[in-house]
Amino acid sequence: MSKSLKKLVEESREKNQPEVDMSDRGISNMLDVNGLSVPPNIAELKNLEVLNFFNNQIEELPTQISSLQKLKHLNLGMNRLNTLPRGFGSLPALEVLDLTYNNLNENSLPGNFFYLTTLRALYLSDNDFEILPPDIGKLTKLQILSLRDNDLISLPKEIGELTQLKELHIQGNRLTVLPPELAYLYSRIFGTTLGPWWKQAYDAVQEKRESSFSHCPMDVIPELRIACGVFPGDCPWSTVFSHGPRALKTQRGNLDLTGQKQVFKAENNPWVTPIADQFQLGVSHVFEYIRSETYKYLYGRHMQANPEPPKKNNDKSKKISRKPLTAKNK
Repeated sequence: MSKSLKKLVEESREKNQPEVDMSDRGISNMLDVNGLSVPPNIAELKNLEVLNFFNNQIEELPTQISSLQKLKHLNLGMNRLNTLPRGFGSLPALEVLDLTYNNLNENSLPGNFFYLTTLRALYLSDNDFEILPPDIGKLTKLQILSLRDNDLISLPKEIGELTQLKELHIQGNRLTVLPPELAYLYSRIFGTTLGPWWKQAYDAVQEKRESSFSHCPMDVIPELRIACGVFPGDCPWSTVFSHGPRALKTQRGNLDLTGQKQVFKAENNPWVTPIADQFQLGVSHVFEYIRSETYKYLYGRHMQANPEPPKKNNDKSKKISRKPLTAKNK
């Protein structure tokens, strides 16, 4: 390790600095960074909140990195990571994690990765994920989820549980369909009368479990039924539907898809024809479509058929993160 880098770490430890920036330094081995290799050195960086290793050559992280109990921002983008260490999910304060442009996939994540429930932003773009684990639904504080340019062939229904999401990037994958639950992110019931259980109520309506509404204000239930797409004849309150969508008191969810700040990116995917047609009309049409009973039926049939996923179009063998390290960098 260079003297300048060693000095940087030592100064950070001595002064209890909250931020360490080691970006663009050609680091190929975290063990080269004295103070981030073995205990007790790393544990002595007690006040560290921001750690930046962007654009290096790092292939492996030490397990001791989970000792940084106050770490809020961790940038490991543009490296050569193939896996994350055991216990990586034991960072109780982490809010922003950038793993963009590495060699990670769904098998690279440790068992406790989704214990990072304090995460507000997760960047996994330019990796090799084919499957997004269902446990993504546990990261309920996520506001930004970036999955651009992976090899994703499907999204789990649990993505609908990320009710705080403001940005979703899924462009450049192998996706053909979207889970109907994604509609939760587009439009949600408005008003304090529903409280925090709006999603459970939504699910209950879909399953026609009227008994679940014993504590729900009666004047809200018909509107909730309209939002869920329960049509006349399916419920005893069919007269409500003569008022149409005007009776629905809703607002756009946190994922603002129709405003000037469009934060849903999904281009460059081989969508099935019905979804592709809706994208031609606009993003809002896509979300209105995937929440419909017609789409839910077609989606169920599609998933049961288990069709062969589209072939990979992107040759990632030429990625910088895949090229052998030169002698100079080793």
